[in-house]
Amino acid sequence: TLNDDTEDVSLFDAEEETTNRPRKSKIRHPVASFFHLFFRVSAVVVYLLCEFLSSSFIACMVTIILLLSCDFWAVKNVTGRLMVGLRWWNHIDEDGKSHWVFESRKSSQENKTVSEAESRIFWLGLIACPVLWVIFAFSALFSFRIKWLAVVIMGVVLQGANLYGYIRCKVGSRKNLTSMATSYLGKQFLRQNTGDDQTS
Repeated sequence: TLNDDTEDVSLFDAEEETTNRPRKSKIRHPVASFFHLFFRVSAVVVYLLCEFLSSSFIACMVTIILLLSCDFWAVKNVTGRLMVGLRWWNHIDEDGKSHWVFESRKSSQENKTVSEAESRIFWLGLIACPVLWVIFAFSALFSFRIKWLAVVIMGVVLQGANLYGYIRCKVGSRKNLTSMATSYLGKQFLRQNTGDDQTS
């Protein structure tokens, strides 16, 4: 059984990294921002230009998979924590049950440590590249480039997993989403009913 835990926690003692810095639009982690885009953009470029760069399918495939793997590790373990204060991971408890944990930096800390520019870079790269890989998947399928389909599916899975994980970190668990939707609909229903009563 899988249990989802959404926690509002301090990530890696983040409060010690920047205690009283104001929220700014400048890039505070240039190296993390660079590598957040470098691996995923490089994988896309190699995929698009592989026929011009090398005649070996194996060499291109291995290069793309290595870039995708490096991107998955960097985004999951480093750039998400530094750039937007989010982290997701999995652990096995003593009973052998798998627990997925989706963490976000406390709101009071996030206002001090998250840069607006870095946040835009993070989410733009996180969303745009999986969309490209989905387009590549349909392109490979309809053009009958079957040998490339496995590579493209690997891109969709690895980058889609990070996208899903960080969206869960951002908006909370499914239980939270359900309760938020129920609460919103309940408020709208009450507002409409009270409005109708007043008009009548």
